Amino acid sequence: MRVNLNPNTVWYSGVGALLGAAIALGSQVSSTSESVSRLIAERPSGTSAKTVVESAADALGILPIEVSANATPVFDKNEIVVGSGDTLLALLQKSKIPNSEAHAAVSALNEVFDPRDIRVGQKIVVSATTRSTAPSLDAIRIAVGPGHDVLALRKTDNRFVATALKAETTIETQAFAGTINSSLYEAAVSKGVPAPVLVDMIKLFSYDVDFQRDIRSNDSFELMFDRRVTQDGLVVANNGIAYASMTLRGKTFKIYAFEHTEGETDYYTEEGKGTRKALMRTPINGARLSSSFGRRKHPVLGYTKMHRGVDFAAPRGTPIYAAGDGIVEKRQRWSSFGNYIRIRHGDGFATAYAHMKGFSKGYSVGSRVKQGAVIGYVGTTGRSTGPHLHYEVFKNGGQVNPMKVRFPASKSLTGEELVAFQDARSETDRLWVGITSQRDVASLTNETDERSVE
Repeated sequence: MRVNLNPNTVWYSGVGALLGAAIALGSQVSSTSESVSRLIAERPSGTSAKTVVESAADALGILPIEVSANATPVFDKNEIVVGSGDTLLALLQKSKIPNSEAHAAVSALNEVFDPRDIRVGQKIVVSATTRSTAPSLDAIRIAVGPGHDVLALRKTDNRFVATALKAETTIETQAFAGTINSSLYEAAVSKGVPAPVLVDMIKLFSYDVDFQRDIRSNDSFELMFDRRVTQDGLVVANNGIAYASMTLRGKTFKIYAFEHTEGETDYYTEEGKGTRKALMRTPINGARLSSSFGRRKHPVLGYTKMHRGVDFAAPRGTPIYAAGDGIVEKRQRWSSFGNYIRIRHGDGFATAYAHMKGFSKGYSVGSRVKQGAVIGYVGTTGRSTGPHLHYEVFKNGGQVNPMKVRFPASKSLTGEELVAFQDARSETDRLWVGITSQRDVASLTNETDERSVE
């Protein structure tokens, strides 16, 4: 395990990140039909030009393959940026690649990558050799993601063979800590926490923390997780959070990951109590609490009446999540609520979501839904003055304040599982102390060096 003590940025690669890296491709290529381990074209005598087959194979360190030496090839490489509505086949045709070759290359790629998955803004490298008036396609290379390219290469018999190139990776442990001056998001991002990991952290604490009202200046956070990186430091993936902590108004909340014997990972407090609750207090991310539970002057009707839920102001189209596992009881346009969903949960709980722009596909009355599944999108349908989510929680048929009701925990560990968890938690604590201690020593050393220079 490598430990990176001061990660300030996360860099995601563009096209070509893999070809300069040392990638063990031989075993992947040899699994295809015939011998495809020889991928460099034999050059005609006296010719110095390289096709992309040669260039790619040179960079990858693989053995040569025979190709026709009829004419001196003239190498041509074209980088294409995918636009809205583009298909891979159409892009090849725009590059004046013959239809038969374009179809053959795309068909070959289907073995390792679905060409329909190309994204707007993605870069595709198309390489060809000019042997006549029309270019002859040599290869296509697509950067699928960090540390992952796919190639379609022409063989001697003019067929195309495709392979996926995945860089070798190692695991780095990342540790972050910071003081909150305005918001957790701003404090964490300023320290270099990747946005997807931060979203996961917010979800872990969202059962107990009201991020609109509970956080004060000088509160703090801690976070530790692993990530996979290539030999040259390219981030391939961020793994799940191993440890997270928030200190709010002097009270510290710690959360630890624990892998059960069956392989499932969940999160627990220091005492081994499950952090995931039956229901989420805020089934939406990045929203502002715009109206609380209780009596208020109705913004449309103009008189005071009971507001039996809470409102979260958010941009139109913001995803709305199911607050807990359950069964959809109602999903329709309903009275002043506009587009409305109600879900029945366990222990006498139910939740309702109103004024939605629209519903997610795949759910209907009677459907089972999992906690965190997107069920709809913020809108302003029904009796509403602007885009927001009206959220209600029912307990035994009556509405209760979602911000105050205590929801039951998902699970508490006991017996041998609790002992195993405490051992794992102690190891996590030791790793955290080791990383932060090394960082403090490194920081002190740097300060001493700077003073000696002065």
